[in-house]
Amino acid sequence: MDETIRAFKYRAWHRGTREADMMIGGFFDSHHAGWGEAERDWFADLLEETDVDIMAWAIGTQPVPERYQGAMMDELRRLDFIKVFK
Repeated sequence: MDETIRAFKYRAWHRGTREADMMIGGFFDSHHAGWGEAERDWFADLLEETDVDIMAWAIGTQPVPERYQGAMMDELRRLDFIKVFK
């Protein structure tokens, strides 16, 4: 694992709340293997945003800023990567 991906993984899974960890970390785990430079740049920028904003965009309670609109946000909004434990 290269250093950028290692840093992304850490930052994605250590957000501050369990819900954000599951959403952002789960998204990273499910999708990072296929990312090129543009997707890595998008994710790096997203990691600078607050958890509250990212989660609101993902669940549709706030409009997604133009800079984050597109295929990556569409994947994040599917939320099919979050494992639900019963």
